[in-house]
Amino acid sequence: MYRFIAFIVRNIMFALCKYDWKGGEGENFPETGGFIAAANHVTELDALTLAHYLFDNGREPRILAKRGLFTSPLTGWALRGTNMIPVDRESSRATESLQEAANQLGDGACVAILPEGTLTRDPDYWPMEGKTGVARMALTTRLPVLPIAQWGVTEIMPRYGFPRWPWPRRTVTIRTGPPVDLSDLYDRPIDSATLREATSRIMDGITAELEQIRGEKAPRPRFDLRKHPDYEVKMTTYPPVERP
Repeated sequence: MYRFIAFIVRNIMFALCKYDWKGGEGENFPETGGFIAAANHVTELDALTLAHYLFDNGREPRILAKRGLFTSPLTGWALRGTNMIPVDRESSRATESLQEAANQLGDGACVAILPEGTLTRDPDYWPMEGKTGVARMALTTRLPVLPIAQWGVTEIMPRYGFPRWPWPRRTVTIRTGPPVDLSDLYDRPIDSATLREATSRIMDGITAELEQIRGEKAPRPRFDLRKHPDYEVKMTTYPPVERP
């Protein structure tokens, strides 16, 4: 089932995208064992480009996706058939999703997660502050976290928009950096301060890779959705935000 669905998705994505892939198998991917792939989240399509990248680099990713996607007939069938992991966002059951992901990591799987938890609201598409779920998973399993940045997907599907005319194909660049160093946090209590520190390091790693792709520096501090409640609404354009 997994390979059948992957065959369909790969051909669709190759029809839509020209890829520029860096840092995958043979470079920053571990030779054996499971790992956590943490990537930025700009548009609804980039979960597929991320899955395609991981699969074609020799891994079968298990992606954490919101539970609502599992209820639709076609999408739900594909997600269930490929052993993706449903997440109940903003609920106590979210920890069950993290435990399921950790179990699959223990079996040597690659679990892909978009730590921001939703599409970035940063006006210039930079990664915003992440949720701490990825940090909890990383500190519990002590498996490597690879920061992955992708850029160009909005040329195919804008943020909260509709797909554009697919031809000519647009280039999507995906770049993986070295594992994020969390080793000094392993023996600390897994409290809010430790989780926030680990999350910040992971988002720093993702942002650094995106800076390499875009050839510019990201603004500091990172956009924090909690400080801008007017950005919660799903809009294609956003009010201005003061940059430091």
